[in-house]
Amino acid sequence: MEKIKKEEEKIEKRGRSMGLLLPLRILLVSLIVGAPRANAWGKEGHFMVCKIAEQYLTDKTLTAVSDLLPPVAEGDLASVCSWADQMRFRYRWASPLHYINTPGVCNFKYSRDCHNSKGEKDMCVAGAISNYTAQLQTYGDSSSGYNLTESLMFLAHFVGDNQPLHVGFEDDEGGNTIIVHWYRRKSNLHHVWDVSMIETAMKDYYNDDLNTMLEAIQMNITSDKLNQWETCSEKLATCVNQYATESITLACDYAYKDVEQDSTLEDDYFFSRLPVVEERIAQGGVRLATILNEIFDGSSAEIELKLSRAARVGRARQILL
Repeated sequence: MEKIKKEEEKIEKRGRSMGLLLPLRILLVSLIVGAPRANAWGKEGHFMVCKIAEQYLTDKTLTAVSDLLPPVAEGDLASVCSWADQMRFRYRWASPLHYINTPGVCNFKYSRDCHNSKGEKDMCVAGAISNYTAQLQTYGDSSSGYNLTESLMFLAHFVGDNQPLHVGFEDDEGGNTIIVHWYRRKSNLHHVWDVSMIETAMKDYYNDDLNTMLEAIQMNITSDKLNQWETCSEKLATCVNQYATESITLACDYAYKDVEQDSTLEDDYFFSRLPVVEERIAQGGVRLATILNEIFDGSSAEIELKLSRAARVGRARQILL
């Protein structure tokens, strides 16, 4: 995590010399052109994760989040949830923070797997979630030296990076080098999970409407699922080991299963894998809300009330439909 801190300090210093923090300067442009589009799973998926999270934030947490968001966001967390992707080529040091590579095995071990290509520890998505959670816990401390606006935007994005192949095999770069055909279109396995399944689902089931897809995902979040997803067995604000273990398990059981170089993936693959994609989006939203509520509120009773109210709203929507 020291590596992350050093790189952040260099970038912030450089930004100040320009009269404006560089990330937020770029953000003004990226947000204008960065509304979710049907051809961008990254933006679509992260937008839905953050929209779901917003439904479960307590009033105290909403106030803190609004305070930290850049003015251009106008209090909408979802509008900046793809910021970390948009900054990826500017912040090259942060590229490894979006994923985890395992040595071709279907399990995750932090000490073995959380590092970048140079072997620097904590440089993976699990380390990033822990790091930015710790930074945000200094909110309200006048001596905090962190750029908490960036910390919030990074955290919101990385919790949403729970697409299974973000914890994948090192030798195929999380499915990026596995060439497949998605129906008739040439692609790669990682892109199928990042983009193609969402595109196909929106076209076939949701009339190319993101809000319709989002509502359908929200309606499937039951009280039992809420209780399960918000629980952290490690008794910490985040359960990064659990999140990563889930991803590599799903990658092996669903993403990689029955796929070889030059495979053609069609209805059988799509129908059996889409529920995994939609549930991971829902999980990301609930878990992001739980983490932010723990950071900024810490009142478990109020959090539980907010979660139960949201679940009742979801059930009411199902009845109305």
